Amino acid sequence: MHTALTILLVIVCIALITVVLLQEGKSNGLSGAISGGAETLFGKQKTRGVDLILLRTTIVLSVLFFIIMLALTYFKL
Repeated sequence: MHTALTILLVIVCIALITVVLLQEGKSNGLSGAISGGAETLFGKQKTRGVDLILLRTTIVLSVLFFIIMLALTYFKL
């Protein structure tokens, strides 16, 4: 069980890294970090298309990452 979870964790980690690197940057430097964060926070910029798919995939993979890590910790004890 531990080996299967470890292999699954490595696959999820590689997929998560790939999906995060495929996402487009939302800001340009420090000024984009100050003004761009407020625009996405209040919903002025809606994500559509590929960005939406990448965002949802990132959320699913990150939840899977934490679930697998908790399961590995539980089964290792």
